[in-house]
Amino acid sequence: MAAALQTESWEQINWKLVQKNVYRLQKRIYQASRKQEWQKVRNLQRLLLHSKSAKLLATRQVTQDNRGKKTAGVDGKANLKPTERLALANTLDLRAKADPIRRVYIPKANGEQRALGIPTISERVRMTLVKLVLEAEWEAKFEPNSYGFRPGRSAHDAMMAIYLCINKTPKYVLDADIEKCFDKIDRKALLNKLSAIPSIQRAVSKWLKSGIMHGDTCIYPEAGTPQGSSLSPLLANVALHGMESTVQLGSSQRALAKSPRLYRYADDLLLIHPNLAILEEAKAKLEAFLAGLGLKLKPSKTRIAHTLKPHQGHHGFSFLGFDIRQHQVSKYKARITKNGKSSAFTTLITPSKEAQQKQLFKLKVLLRQHRGTAVKDLLNKINPIIRGWSNYYRYVNASKAFTQLDWLMTRQLIPWLKWRSKKGTHKACALFFKNGRRLKDGKLSLYRHSDTTIERHVKVKGHKSPFDGDLLYWSSRLGRSPEMPPSKAKLLKRQKARCWYCHLPFASSDIMEVHHIDLNPKHNSYNNLALVMGHCHDALHRGTHSKS
Repeated sequence: MAAALQTESWEQINWKLVQKNVYRLQKRIYQASRKQEWQKVRNLQRLLLHSKSAKLLATRQVTQDNRGKKTAGVDGKANLKPTERLALANTLDLRAKADPIRRVYIPKANGEQRALGIPTISERVRMTLVKLVLEAEWEAKFEPNSYGFRPGRSAHDAMMAIYLCINKTPKYVLDADIEKCFDKIDRKALLNKLSAIPSIQRAVSKWLKSGIMHGDTCIYPEAGTPQGSSLSPLLANVALHGMESTVQLGSSQRALAKSPRLYRYADDLLLIHPNLAILEEAKAKLEAFLAGLGLKLKPSKTRIAHTLKPHQGHHGFSFLGFDIRQHQVSKYKARITKNGKSSAFTTLITPSKEAQQKQLFKLKVLLRQHRGTAVKDLLNKINPIIRGWSNYYRYVNASKAFTQLDWLMTRQLIPWLKWRSKKGTHKACALFFKNGRRLKDGKLSLYRHSDTTIERHVKVKGHKSPFDGDLLYWSSRLGRSPEMPPSKAKLLKRQKARCWYCHLPFASSDIMEVHHIDLNPKHNSYNNLALVMGHCHDALHRGTHSKS
């Protein structure tokens, strides 16, 4: 098997064999971890860590599959040539000295600055290799209501789990945020909880202690795991693992049924229970758990609310860009539960007011920046923004928000058209009102938020993981994923969730791109399109391979 991967060229690597080798070992690690066969887990992890396939796959994920902005580390390298990629994979060694991390800042939604640590390319590959080894083990351990930074799970799964928890009985909710979670995690507590094989423990310890270059100064923080690497989200989830069991009232089935429910997405969490006293007691347990990790709840973002009635000046709560509220209904609209009781309230999850305001502001800025743009060019820029936002919120009660946003967007379009009319383009303004206030240019027309069909999301099953080997379950979920555009979902269904080029099944973490079979980007006929993985798309356009 290893001999089949011996090659002198990056383009000649059998990637189908590479991915199969890695996934087979990850699946065995997951199954052994579920059975708590720890010695078998460690042996398989050593095998995967030193395998040629894992090193090649880690190198490709960092140097080729990354479609984001290429940011260089302290060595100034932003990308590698194919020969350099192969050389890096052949010489990959966790015992190498850790390179310093370059500090950059990006703006947050609340106006603050988020500090990111950008490792060098070689360090990113080593971290990705370690992630391939550790993730399968911890996916078997993680609690079912942890949704952030995990393969096959999304914010919509968290929202559906919350809905199922509160839709039958009004409850109190502790809405909390962990203060500077990534920056203040106690490293000793994290390493003790990680408890990996010695080579990985030493490597992770080196990365946590590596210096951070801030300008010309190198600083050495005493706590935290730098954001920006592929490994840091997994380490944060490892550190916060155990929060659900901490707030439980006991181990019996009766005690578990009466325990508060905890839902976590990265460092944002909700604690839900109908009894306020029990909820406050669980909050104290939660604070003690976080104190052992050097963390605490952020006071400005921690409050207790009630889903149905006002409590401490709050009615309902917001989570992950959604507003969750319960409203009284008349006795004629009341829902009768299975035990015969009348439920005179309804639970609504809608796009948050902040999310709607951000979307409206983004459209307003776009219109101002493109006053002199032709109608066709404007539509090509504005339609993807509207369609993407609408697709994200199409799984909740968003009809009213979609209609309101369309009305406000129309109000913004009228000044844009008046400005165009001053420049002599009266035709565009006249057509706008003639077409029922819908901007058009030939067959291309303005996409409205309300054109999106409202659907219902199916929550991921409790402990299911992409490493459990149930490819049928995960391929069926992939086509219904909230992040999957309808155009790609159609191609995915036609290809039976497999890449058109390499025939391997798609995973939620794979980059999926649309390929024009005749290589003509203007020929967008459905029969001329195929869905391929990102690296397969690169190979097709290099012309180094033909479809097998």
